[in-house]
Amino acid sequence: MPIQEPNSASRIRSTTIVCVRHGGKVVMGGDGQVTMGQTIMKRGARKVRRLHNEAVLAGFAGSTADALTLFDRCESKLQEFNGNLRRAAVEMARDWRTDRVLRRFEALLVVADVESSLLISGAGDVLEPDDGIIAIGAGGNFALAAARALIRHAPGLDARAIAEDAMTIAAEICVYTNDQFVFEQL
Repeated sequence: MPIQEPNSASRIRSTTIVCVRHGGKVVMGGDGQVTMGQTIMKRGARKVRRLHNEAVLAGFAGSTADALTLFDRCESKLQEFNGNLRRAAVEMARDWRTDRVLRRFEALLVVADVESSLLISGAGDVLEPDDGIIAIGAGGNFALAAARALIRHAPGLDARAIAEDAMTIAAEICVYTNDQFVFEQL
């Protein structure tokens, strides 16, 4: 059983995000649940957004306030580097790892454009999956497993259907994931 920090029950958390790159499309989906400890505080949060002139998808899992700050930082880096997602992600991760305030953030960020899907973490990681699928948050492993299985065993599904089914399966398993989904596609 994981050890909880003394004030962890009062932390606000936002959960499951999945990003699927398949058949020339990229789709990002997120559930709407925000919890505070064991209490559902909001059912319809929007955790997936479009950034930089609608050309980049971004989704977060973790502390809500931290994630909103990361959206703003990501948008700033995208503007600074003229929409170059890889460069913006690397610079953002560097700042996140080295800044004393940002280092304490408890969130993960997934970003995608037409060329790349990336996971950015506060440890300075910028990771690109081999198979084009990223999932984060409380139900992330469920959504990841479901998306991989769907790609392998349901060849007729497009990226949107795979993301929708993966999120539905995660919501059926994970108590911190609900069925109030938001999807964005490039």
